[in-house]
Amino acid sequence: MDNLSVFFLAQGEQSGDEVMARLTTFIRAARQSLDFAVYDMRFSDPLKASLSSALRERAEAGVKIRFCYDGDKPPPPNAAAGQDPAPSGTGAFIQSLGYPWHRIAGMKLMHSKFILRDGQSVWTGSTNLTDDGFVSMENNVVEMDSLPLANYYAEDFEQLWEKENFENTGEIHTQPEPVTFAGQSAEVRVMFSPGCGLEIDSEVARRVRSAQRPSASPTAPKSERRYKQRPSRLARSWSFY
Repeated sequence: MDNLSVFFLAQGEQSGDEVMARLTTFIRAARQSLDFAVYDMRFSDPLKASLSSALRERAEAGVKIRFCYDGDKPPPPNAAAGQDPAPSGTGAFIQSLGYPWHRIAGMKLMHSKFILRDGQSVWTGSTNLTDDGFVSMENNVVEMDSLPLANYYAEDFEQLWEKENFENTGEIHTQPEPVTFAGQSAEVRVMFSPGCGLEIDSEVARRVRSAQRPSASPTAPKSERRYKQRPSRLARSWSFY
């Protein structure tokens, strides 16, 4: 059985209600805890109502809910001091939901987009929790039911929650963990910045250098094309969120 799924979003190809239904299905499966680490979270009233209903249902069932969000930056940010911009309104939105929250400070961005459920399942991907993120952008949602992978996210969340500043977080030793996707065995490794930033840079550079290339130009006659054979398994890929 698959324990990793990917859902791709494209402008105009899905409604906000459709994506919210997927999110609330994930939320409603919680039995113990829901930890949100989010960069941008702002919904229109109809989508907020759906989210609030799912959260309230779980809270009334005894589920512990917490939010970490990127600290509200001044408009405009202090660019001369190296401060990055962040969308306004996330803090007010999260605080209006009525659950414990910590504002994560720092001159740069706490750019995480993950939800940890019961310490064993993760919702993540490139999608910000906003109307635009759901309907107007090319995005993806990744869901993982893997205790080893979830443990890494739990460690990162606790660092954020306790320190309330991301600049000394993310130094977490991780390794590839087995998953099943589309009926095939694969491995997934997650790394967190800024703690593993240099390792991420080095790994990306290594992957680029080792990338396979065709041995002949695609414009050459077919009889002269000799492409290296790819193994009949899932290709390696990288994503940054």
